[in-house]
Amino acid sequence: MEVLIIENGSKDRTWDLAEAFAGEYPWLRAFREEKSGKGRAVRRGMLEARGKYRFFADVDFSMPIEEISNFLPPVLSGYDIAIGSREAKGAVRYNEPAFRHFTGRVFNWVVRTLAVHGVQDTQCGFKSFSAEAAEKLFSMQLIDGWAFDAEVLFLAQHFDYQIVEVPVRWYYDDHSKINVFKDSWNMIRELLQIRKNYDSGKYSTEK
Repeated sequence: MEVLIIENGSKDRTWDLAEAFAGEYPWLRAFREEKSGKGRAVRRGMLEARGKYRFFADVDFSMPIEEISNFLPPVLSGYDIAIGSREAKGAVRYNEPAFRHFTGRVFNWVVRTLAVHGVQDTQCGFKSFSAEAAEKLFSMQLIDGWAFDAEVLFLAQHFDYQIVEVPVRWYYDDHSKINVFKDSWNMIRELLQIRKNYDSGKYSTEK
Protein backbone atom coordinates (compact mmCIF):
# COMPACT_ATOMS: atom_id res chain seq x y z
CA MET A 1 0.00 0.00 0.00
CA GLU A 2 0.95 3.64 -0.31
CA VAL A 3 -0.32 6.90 1.17
CA LEU A 4 -0.17 10.16 -0.77
CA ILE A 5 -0.58 13.60 0.76
CA ILE A 6 -1.44 16.39 -1.66
CA GLU A 7 -0.99 19.84 -0.15
CA ASN A 8 -2.37 22.94 -1.81
CA GLY A 9 -3.28 26.22 -0.24
CA SER A 10 -2.67 25.39 3.42
CA LYS A 11 -1.45 28.23 5.63
CA ASP A 12 0.07 26.17 8.42
CA ARG A 13 2.92 23.64 8.61
CA THR A 14 1.10 20.92 6.64
CA TRP A 15 3.68 20.81 3.85
CA ASP A 16 6.69 20.83 6.19
CA LEU A 17 5.25 17.97 8.23
CA ALA A 18 4.17 15.97 5.16
CA GLU A 19 7.59 16.33 3.57
CA ALA A 20 9.33 15.29 6.78
CA PHE A 21 7.19 12.19 7.23
CA ALA A 22 7.59 11.25 3.56
CA GLY A 23 11.34 11.23 4.09
CA GLU A 24 10.93 8.86 7.02
CA TYR A 25 8.39 6.36 5.66
CA PRO A 26 8.91 4.77 2.21
CA TRP A 27 5.16 4.09 1.76
CA LEU A 28 4.30 7.80 2.17
CA ARG A 29 4.70 10.31 -0.65
CA ALA A 30 3.97 14.04 -0.46
CA PHE A 31 3.24 16.42 -3.32
CA ARG A 32 2.74 20.16 -3.36
CA GLU A 33 0.20 21.60 -5.79
CA GLU A 34 0.84 25.33 -6.01
CA LYS A 35 -2.65 26.35 -7.12
CA SER A 36 -5.59 25.79 -4.78
CA GLY A 37 -8.74 23.76 -5.46
CA LYS A 38 -9.93 20.46 -4.04
CA GLY A 39 -10.53 19.04 -7.50
CA ARG A 40 -7.01 19.94 -8.56
CA ALA A 41 -5.49 18.28 -5.48
CA VAL A 42 -7.49 15.06 -5.83
CA ARG A 43 -6.70 14.82 -9.55
CA ARG A 44 -2.98 15.12 -8.81
CA GLY A 45 -3.16 12.38 -6.21
CA MET A 46 -5.18 9.96 -8.30
CA LEU A 47 -2.85 10.32 -11.27
CA GLU A 48 0.31 10.06 -9.13
CA ALA A 49 -0.99 6.94 -7.36
CA ARG A 50 0.24 3.52 -8.48
CA GLY A 51 -2.17 1.11 -6.80
CA LYS A 52 -4.71 -1.27 -8.31
CA TYR A 53 -7.33 0.58 -6.24
CA ARG A 54 -7.04 4.30 -5.54
CA PHE A 55 -8.94 5.73 -2.59
CA PHE A 56 -9.21 9.41 -1.77
CA ALA A 57 -10.38 10.89 1.51
CA ASP A 58 -11.10 14.27 3.02
CA VAL A 59 -8.29 15.07 5.42
CA ASP A 60 -10.70 15.65 8.33
CA PHE A 61 -11.76 11.98 8.17
CA SER A 62 -15.39 12.55 9.10
CA MET A 63 -15.71 8.87 8.16
CA PRO A 64 -13.72 6.64 10.58
CA ILE A 65 -10.51 5.48 8.91
CA GLU A 66 -11.31 1.85 9.77
CA GLU A 67 -14.07 1.90 7.15
CA ILE A 68 -11.58 2.15 4.28
CA SER A 69 -11.46 -1.66 4.39
CA ASN A 70 -15.11 -1.70 3.24
CA PHE A 71 -14.00 -0.22 -0.09
CA LEU A 72 -11.15 -2.65 -0.78
CA PRO A 73 -10.60 -6.40 -1.26
CA PRO A 74 -11.46 -8.79 0.22
CA VAL A 75 -14.55 -6.92 1.50
CA LEU A 76 -15.31 -5.27 -1.85
CA SER A 77 -13.77 -5.89 -5.25
CA GLY A 78 -14.58 -6.13 -8.94
CA TYR A 79 -16.03 -2.62 -9.18
CA ASP A 80 -14.98 0.40 -11.19
CA ILE A 81 -15.95 3.05 -8.62
CA ALA A 82 -17.08 2.70 -4.99
CA ILE A 83 -18.34 5.86 -3.33
CA GLY A 84 -19.03 6.54 0.32
CA SER A 85 -22.72 7.25 0.83
CA ARG A 86 -24.50 8.88 3.73
CA GLU A 87 -27.82 7.92 2.13
CA ALA A 88 -27.34 4.23 1.31
CA LYS A 89 -29.08 1.65 3.49
CA GLY A 90 -27.06 1.14 6.66
CA ALA A 91 -25.42 4.58 6.62
CA VAL A 92 -25.46 6.65 9.81
CA ARG A 93 -25.03 10.42 10.22
CA TYR A 94 -23.88 11.79 13.57
CA ASN A 95 -24.48 15.31 14.92
CA GLU A 96 -25.54 16.79 11.59
CA PRO A 97 -27.87 19.82 11.93
CA ALA A 98 -31.23 19.37 10.23
CA PHE A 99 -30.69 22.45 8.07
CA ARG A 100 -27.34 21.16 6.81
CA HIS A 101 -28.92 17.83 5.92
CA PHE A 102 -31.76 19.59 4.11
CA THR A 103 -29.44 21.78 2.03
CA GLY A 104 -27.38 18.72 1.18
CA ARG A 105 -30.40 16.86 -0.12
CA VAL A 106 -31.48 19.87 -2.18
CA PHE A 107 -28.02 20.06 -3.70
CA ASN A 108 -28.04 16.35 -4.45
CA TRP A 109 -31.34 16.81 -6.30
CA VAL A 110 -29.66 19.51 -8.40
CA VAL A 111 -26.71 17.18 -9.09
CA ARG A 112 -29.02 14.34 -10.13
CA THR A 113 -30.98 16.69 -12.36
CA LEU A 114 -28.01 18.27 -14.12
CA ALA A 115 -25.28 15.65 -14.14
CA VAL A 116 -25.28 12.37 -12.20
CA HIS A 117 -28.46 10.34 -12.40
CA GLY A 118 -29.53 7.89 -9.71
CA VAL A 119 -26.69 8.46 -7.23
CA GLN A 120 -27.97 9.54 -3.82
CA ASP A 121 -24.75 11.03 -2.42
CA THR A 122 -22.16 12.34 -4.85
CA GLN A 123 -20.36 14.67 -2.44
CA CYS A 124 -19.24 12.41 0.39
CA GLY A 125 -15.47 12.82 0.39
CA PHE A 126 -14.54 9.13 0.38
CA LYS A 127 -14.28 7.34 -2.97
CA SER A 128 -12.31 4.46 -4.46
CA PHE A 129 -11.52 3.84 -8.13
CA SER A 130 -9.96 1.00 -10.04
CA ALA A 131 -6.64 2.06 -11.55
CA GLU A 132 -8.08 1.96 -15.07
CA ALA A 133 -11.10 4.08 -14.16
CA ALA A 134 -9.00 6.57 -12.18
CA GLU A 135 -6.49 7.13 -14.97
CA LYS A 136 -9.17 7.57 -17.62
CA LEU A 137 -11.56 9.78 -15.68
CA PHE A 138 -9.15 12.02 -13.79
CA SER A 139 -7.09 12.66 -16.92
CA MET A 140 -10.30 14.11 -18.42
CA GLN A 141 -11.36 16.11 -15.36
CA LEU A 142 -11.52 19.87 -15.92
CA ILE A 143 -13.25 21.17 -12.77
CA ASP A 144 -10.81 22.24 -10.05
CA GLY A 145 -13.44 23.19 -7.46
CA TRP A 146 -15.89 21.36 -5.19
CA ALA A 147 -18.02 19.86 -7.98
CA PHE A 148 -15.18 17.75 -9.36
CA ASP A 149 -16.86 14.67 -7.80
CA ALA A 150 -19.95 15.24 -9.91
CA GLU A 151 -17.85 15.77 -13.03
CA VAL A 152 -15.93 12.52 -12.56
CA LEU A 153 -19.14 10.57 -11.86
CA PHE A 154 -20.86 12.23 -14.84
CA LEU A 155 -18.05 10.98 -17.07
CA ALA A 156 -18.13 7.57 -15.37
CA GLN A 157 -21.80 7.14 -16.25
CA HIS A 158 -21.08 8.16 -19.82
CA PHE A 159 -18.50 5.38 -20.07
CA ASP A 160 -20.81 2.88 -18.33
CA TYR A 161 -18.49 2.31 -15.39
CA GLN A 162 -20.00 0.37 -12.50
CA ILE A 163 -20.66 2.69 -9.52
CA VAL A 164 -21.32 1.16 -6.10
CA GLU A 165 -22.57 3.19 -3.12
CA VAL A 166 -21.01 2.05 0.17
CA PRO A 167 -22.88 3.03 3.37
CA VAL A 168 -20.66 4.86 5.85
CA ARG A 169 -20.73 6.21 9.38
CA TRP A 170 -20.27 9.94 8.99
CA TYR A 171 -19.60 12.54 11.68
CA TYR A 172 -20.54 16.15 11.08
CA ASP A 173 -17.66 18.56 11.71
CA ASP A 174 -18.85 21.97 12.89
CA HIS A 175 -15.38 23.34 12.07
CA SER A 176 -15.91 22.69 8.37
CA LYS A 177 -14.79 25.57 6.15
CA ILE A 178 -17.67 25.04 3.70
CA ASN A 179 -19.99 28.01 3.39
CA VAL A 180 -23.36 26.43 2.62
CA PHE A 181 -24.73 29.26 0.50
CA LYS A 182 -21.58 30.55 -1.21
CA ASP A 183 -20.06 27.15 -1.94
CA SER A 184 -23.39 25.63 -3.02
CA TRP A 185 -23.86 28.42 -5.54
CA ASN A 186 -20.31 27.96 -6.84
CA MET A 187 -20.91 24.22 -7.16
CA ILE A 188 -24.12 24.81 -9.13
CA ARG A 189 -22.15 27.06 -11.48
CA GLU A 190 -19.61 24.26 -11.88
CA LEU A 191 -22.40 21.75 -12.60
CA LEU A 192 -23.62 23.99 -15.40
CA GLN A 193 -20.03 24.22 -16.63
CA ILE A 194 -19.88 20.40 -16.79
CA ARG A 195 -22.90 20.37 -19.11
CA LYS A 196 -21.37 23.18 -21.17
CA ASN A 197 -18.05 21.31 -21.42
CA TYR A 198 -19.84 18.18 -22.57
CA ASP A 199 -22.05 19.94 -25.12
CA SER A 200 -19.08 21.84 -26.56
CA GLY A 201 -16.99 18.67 -26.94
CA LYS A 202 -14.32 19.51 -24.35
CA TYR A 203 -14.39 15.94 -23.05
CA SER A 204 -13.00 13.17 -25.22
CA THR A 205 -16.06 10.96 -24.76
CA GLU A 206 -15.59 8.30 -27.41
CA LYS A 207 -16.18 4.93 -25.75
